Amino acid sequence: MTQIGFYHLTRLALDQALPRLLEKAAAAGLKVVVMAGSQERVEHLNGLLWTYSEDSWLPHGARADGEAALQPIWLTEADENPNGASVLVLCDGVTPADMSAWSRCLDLFDGKDDDAVQAARERWKAWKADGHELVYYQQTASGGWEEKART
Repeated sequence: MTQIGFYHLTRLALDQALPRLLEKAAAAGLKVVVMAGSQERVEHLNGLLWTYSEDSWLPHGARADGEAALQPIWLTEADENPNGASVLVLCDGVTPADMSAWSRCLDLFDGKDDDAVQAARERWKAWKADGHELVYYQQTASGGWEEKART
């Protein structure tokens, strides 16, 4: 079963939290697919990952860049895994058709949006019923993550 981490964004916005999480995955040598809710969001994230820090950048690509199989981080609005990633990052409340295709998933949701929080609770219930291992992380005052619950 897939280990699914729910990342409750309370202090940092997605644009700040996502690069930090992707840096950790890249440092561990993991391939990642980031699935967003729209092509516009993919384009935004594609630009963000080039410019989020003056000191670093994350190697990544999206459909417009091509060479999906060579990209360590693939940005998409589609339910796909063209780079053979083991990690899936979900934004905007999207979900894949088959969660079991991934060894690890990070579900990032906006804690300041009541609808997003409620939708995350529904995903938690559904994935728990499916037998996945779930971990709930909440942001700390410094922007790090503290584990609050685990199934």
